[in-house]
Amino acid sequence: MGEVEESRDPRVRMWGPVCQAVALLLGPYAEVVLHDPDTDRVLEIWNPMTTRGPGDPSLLGELDDLDPSVRDVYGPYEKMLVDGRRLSSVSAVLRNEQGRPSAVLCVNLDRTPLEQAASVLSAFGAPTVQRPEPLFEQDWSERIQHVIGSYVRETGRPVERMTRQDRMAVLGRLDEARVFAVRRAAPVVAGALRVSRSTVYGLLAELRAPSPAQRTDAP
Repeated sequence: MGEVEESRDPRVRMWGPVCQAVALLLGPYAEVVLHDPDTDRVLEIWNPMTTRGPGDPSLLGELDDLDPSVRDVYGPYEKMLVDGRRLSSVSAVLRNEQGRPSAVLCVNLDRTPLEQAASVLSAFGAPTVQRPEPLFEQDWSERIQHVIGSYVRETGRPVERMTRQDRMAVLGRLDEARVFAVRRAAPVVAGALRVSRSTVYGLLAELRAPSPAQRTDAP
């Protein structure tokens, strides 16, 4: 075992634990490759996605042609396997004490599981048809949730952060929906808005009170 370890390339001995850790964390969906930039050959590979192995050509190209402003870390960029799988890849140039490129570390992540999950989630989140109102006509508690939930989505303000004007607007919508025609609705609305029943009654009375213009026009 000691002889095998000693015969390994010193760069593999140095960087191998890091490569193996990344492969274990992202496996089996990530291929980790350590390249020799001098010989343009693969030094070692973890979780191989193709038939290549140590000693095979890396086909890295010239490191001197890379953008120096990126500071030795490149990506994520897209790669494609022959079976059609798309990969997100990153490459890092590992330098020795003299600052020369000693090895190139590449991580290739198979995006297939992510794309499948995104497809499933987008199917669940697909646009729905308009709800059949006759089914909810008598369900006043459902109507309360629908009105308040719609307002929260429109404004982006959760119930606990609603201002007085927000609550007035919500109560106005609930009143238009004839929610308060149900005798037990006010306590449910108060609970949903996280305020007291007296607050709901007070805001509702203010909302229904005629405006000064209406009082002036009255006979």
